[in-house]
Amino acid sequence: MMKSFWRGSAMTMSASGKSVEDLLPPFLRHDSIAYVKDGSLFMRDRRKLPLEIADVECRTTEEAADAINAMVTQGGGPLEVALLALLLAERRGEDLAEAVSVLSASRPTNSTMRRTLAAILDDVRNGEDCGSAIQAAFDYYDSLYDSISDIGESLISDGDGILTRCFPEHTFMLSVRKAKENGKRIKVFVPETRPYLQGAKLTEPSLRAMGIECYLITDGMCAHYMAEGMIQKYMTASDLALSDRTVVNKTGTLSDAIAAKYFGIPYYAFSLSIDSGARREDIVLEERDGWGEPGYGASMLYPLFDVIPSGLVTGIVTKEGIL
Repeated sequence: MMKSFWRGSAMTMSASGKSVEDLLPPFLRHDSIAYVKDGSLFMRDRRKLPLEIADVECRTTEEAADAINAMVTQGGGPLEVALLALLLAERRGEDLAEAVSVLSASRPTNSTMRRTLAAILDDVRNGEDCGSAIQAAFDYYDSLYDSISDIGESLISDGDGILTRCFPEHTFMLSVRKAKENGKRIKVFVPETRPYLQGAKLTEPSLRAMGIECYLITDGMCAHYMAEGMIQKYMTASDLALSDRTVVNKTGTLSDAIAAKYFGIPYYAFSLSIDSGARREDIVLEERDGWGEPGYGASMLYPLFDVIPSGLVTGIVTKEGIL
């Protein structure tokens, strides 16, 4: 049975007395990621943020998986979407094992989502109510974001310039929010993160909404600001992390980590769960066909993720501490 990994973790209040929802920027609050209405799943279309608020309706498990694959949501979003999609699948009387398989296949690199769905399926097979198991998962991750971000905040020093990559989601956002509330003066440098511009469209507006001093830069400027002495920490999320400290994260993370190593800047990656049994050769790296037509016949490549070797990673921030 896998259900024990999130039991007893329903507290979602931070040490400040505020709920995790209160501390997060608007784009990361539950209802701004996905919600259920009239038997359908509605997913916030992050491709259109921040200029337009629009939702994509998914009436079936397959439509939800297709939307995840099409980058309607990404980062931590697929986990919440998959949990709600599984809830609707149960209400429709679908085969839950098949629903778990379809949803997991939508983001093969994201092992946290896959393990969580498998744990819920295990719970249900052992007599747990599906809705209760899914709510327990939501509560567990809210609590996890809070505890991991306490550790992340402790790594941030007053006066730090922090580089991130893509949309680093809950744990990073809570870490810098807590650092600010603790009186630490920080600046965050946000690469635009092509081709979907998650840094420009999601990270920078989220930091600004929390009152964090931040600067949008192009993907090619990271080493420049390291060389200028303006960056003291490199901190990202991770889509996958191995027990040997290998990290998988958005394309561009590898070049940033190489530059950080050269300039003596520590690199910390946040991880909700270490894929302890996996090896480098087990990692499935998603790719896309491209990101649009430039208009003159160019062929394009789009790998979604980089593999960052452990020698470039100072530490992985986990619920147990720094790995």
